[in-house]
Amino acid sequence: MEKIELLAPAGDLERLKVNLLYGADAIYIGGERYGLRANATNFSLEEIKEGCLFAHQLNKKVYLTLNIVFHNEDMEGVFEYIQEVVNAGIDAFIVSDPFLISYITSHYPEVEVHLSTQNSTTNTFAVSYFQNEGVKRVVLARELSRESIKEIIEKTGMDIEVFIHGAMCTCMSGRCTLSNYVTGRDANRGGCAQVCRFLFDTENGVPFTFATKDLNMAEYIPDLIEIGVASLKVEGRMRSLYYLATVIGTYRKIIDEYYENTLTEDKMKVYQERLARVANRETSTHYFTKMATEEDQYYTGRQEISNQDYLGLITGYDEEHRCIIMVERNYFEVGDRVEIFTPTGDVFSKVIDVIYDEEMNILEVARHPEQVLKIQFDYEIPKYSMMRFIEKRK
Repeated sequence: MEKIELLAPAGDLERLKVNLLYGADAIYIGGERYGLRANATNFSLEEIKEGCLFAHQLNKKVYLTLNIVFHNEDMEGVFEYIQEVVNAGIDAFIVSDPFLISYITSHYPEVEVHLSTQNSTTNTFAVSYFQNEGVKRVVLARELSRESIKEIIEKTGMDIEVFIHGAMCTCMSGRCTLSNYVTGRDANRGGCAQVCRFLFDTENGVPFTFATKDLNMAEYIPDLIEIGVASLKVEGRMRSLYYLATVIGTYRKIIDEYYENTLTEDKMKVYQERLARVANRETSTHYFTKMATEEDQYYTGRQEISNQDYLGLITGYDEEHRCIIMVERNYFEVGDRVEIFTPTGDVFSKVIDVIYDEEMNILEVARHPEQVLKIQFDYEIPKYSMMRFIEKRK
């Protein structure tokens, strides 16, 4: 059995590198045109080339989104763009437009075409149709049960990709017009304003929202592997480095330990706690085991608290003073207990005994985001390791 793919999002080149280093098998990105995350930094052609080179050196892949709903004016320049990004080295396009699927499969058979979730694919017949059109993989709509996913795989043999973590769409996947109606920004052409997360006034004065809780399928990864899913997709091209490193690193451990037959209930509790701490919204499994209900959504009283666990990014090592060098992200102080986690999966627990600034002046607290600091540590650890808060000093 081929090992399941862990697919991660990247809104820029640094996120691409962090995701791959923390265990993603493949990355999906957007270029400067034709993708659904227009508010992300996105990738220039040169950055696509660099990202593909970095991924391929690790024997990993890069998929490019070309999944807006194309109007006539959007077609201008698209053929030239497709040629350019193929030359840049991408491994697959994520597409929803039927004509572009046909165009790419006929002109660039060496590059895979994956059907975007924007197509809202929910049944065996639709999957078989696109299979006959040369599509290599289908990214199913998020609104499917375990039984439906299993039936599609068994009857078609198609490579199936499913979302396992991150934000959900309040409307049917790929069918949102709320943003268009309320703000004039076209959600299906990269301009989603996330109207579903707005707070609306009501006659009784209690603010109303109809946002969904986030998706978290950690406990069902074994089920998804066993029914034959090909790829597990994490949402979040605009998420922070810390969020991505934590989520991708955690799912990497879950997947690997399942295959190694070392995944236990106790380990899963640790992983679920780690995923919960990095998030700022409640989570649910939504449609996988049952029809989603009001319990899977927010209506009133929703709170999104900014996570302060992320303390800093490790950028180097000072051998003379035996200190890790880090760029601070959030407040911490002497006596705090922290964890340092690495792209290789190692985790180190430490009590902060002394904090130095860049000139080795002693500090009692770290209170300035982006300040370069030094923390005593016995040996060098990999670049892109991170430090997170565990508990305050007693």
